[in-house]
Amino acid sequence: MSSTRTGLFSVCLAGILWGTGGLALEILRDHSSMSVLTVSAYRMLIAAIALVAASLVLRRGAQLVALARAHPGRAAAVGLGTGVYQALYFGSVATAGVTVATVVSLGLAPVILAVVDLVRARRRTAARGTVRLTVVVGAALSGLVLVSAASGASAVGPRPVLGLVLAVASGSVYAATTALGGTLLASDGVDPLALTTVATTAGAVGLVPVALWGGGPFVTSDPTTLVTLAYLGIFTMALAYGLFYAGLRTTRSGAAVVATLLEPVTAAIAAAVVLGERLGVTGIVGSVLILAAVAGLDE
Repeated sequence: MSSTRTGLFSVCLAGILWGTGGLALEILRDHSSMSVLTVSAYRMLIAAIALVAASLVLRRGAQLVALARAHPGRAAAVGLGTGVYQALYFGSVATAGVTVATVVSLGLAPVILAVVDLVRARRRTAARGTVRLTVVVGAALSGLVLVSAASGASAVGPRPVLGLVLAVASGSVYAATTALGGTLLASDGVDPLALTTVATTAGAVGLVPVALWGGGPFVTSDPTTLVTLAYLGIFTMALAYGLFYAGLRTTRSGAAVVATLLEPVTAAIAAAVVLGERLGVTGIVGSVLILAAVAGLDE
């Protein structure tokens, strides 16, 4: 029970860190004309460099080599999936708006994983646990819709149909990547830091060439942009995913994705505090529903 709670707490911290990414992205858009694809590539590249450095300092080189030898394909798939999920999400934001992108991409993943848990349930006790998770998912999704609707970002983007398709793809990839990461961590000897490092490095290797192909600008001398990119890479990527994969060792993938719905709550609160946006009654009710859902995950 203690390890389960610790794992859930780690996932919740990851969701909070991810929630600050939206504010950082708004700052970048005010100071730079970099595309969302370039920002995603920088985020993963900076995270990969930070994680490799941390692994060397903490003497985790042996774990990195062991993971790369034992599960090279699956570890790379987790990293590439993470990069693809982020790029699809940012693309959905640009074409359909923040509300559609957030509700569909973040909301679809826990539904998919809850269905997977239901299909996999064989024993009566397991089925009861899955039904409980389904109720929690319902409350969390209701809260997600309310928070997104009250976030002040309800404007529809220029290409809503394309944005919806990108959001569905993003949520599907997110669910698959989370499930695959959880399966890897269940393997004997797989270290969360090693998985985060190998996966992030693979994601950066795959995403950087695509960003270069997509066109610039790629460089900037603006200090605010540089600091914000560093924050995105180190805190919302390297640290957040390290916490997320550490939590996945003792937390079911479906429950973990529900816990990460703290991301939009954090984003809404950050926007209210920093940007002066009003959360309103709807946003408050939605936040309470998500928080109650996350609390309901702790058995």
